[in-house]
Amino acid sequence: MTDENLPSVTSIPTYKAPQIEAGRKLFSRPVTFLLGVAQLEQLPPEDKTEICFAGRSNVGKSSLINAITGRKDIARTSNTPGRTQQLNYFDLDGACHVVDLPGYGFAQAPKDIVDTWQNLIKQYLRGRVTLRRVFVLIDSRHGFMKADLDMMKVLDESAVTYQVVLTKADKLKKGQLEKRIKEVVNALVKHPAALPKIFATSSEKNTGLAELRAEIASLL
Repeated sequence: MTDENLPSVTSIPTYKAPQIEAGRKLFSRPVTFLLGVAQLEQLPPEDKTEICFAGRSNVGKSSLINAITGRKDIARTSNTPGRTQQLNYFDLDGACHVVDLPGYGFAQAPKDIVDTWQNLIKQYLRGRVTLRRVFVLIDSRHGFMKADLDMMKVLDESAVTYQVVLTKADKLKKGQLEKRIKEVVNALVKHPAALPKIFATSSEKNTGLAELRAEIASLL
């Protein structure tokens, strides 16, 4: 890892300098908001690799997208859970599409609307041919919660490859973080579509972002 404050455990992937540089170059390119998708019919053509970020409401998806792209407000952040109410597509200079999924588990919206979001997410995950990787964001302070496990079950059943990204890693002491990482990795053994290598990140401290960029660059 490039951040000496992270625990040295084998479940966290390491990358060589050329891979880190490839990730840096990729995310130094222009990134723009493409469109918001509220219905499957609005999805763009399947002509580019897609990677997407999923997670419980307020887990820090928008903050992470802003951080890895080096932008302050490409993805709108809010303290109000459930603000992202559609699949938000971002175009990374024609190289790929980055998709921010609606938060799951809780939202300040009527149940029928929340159910519509969740149905849209499930249909997208099960039918998108160009979807290469899903990054499931988990708050490092809390670990897996029921809503996370429900989403991972959908991904397992859909055979969509995913990796766990721990957010807010700076909120834990090194020993606590290492324990959390081991808990997560042990739990992933039961999930056939999950990759065992996870990321521990902090959008505030820029921890783990170079490695995440390198992983995404390797998928293109």
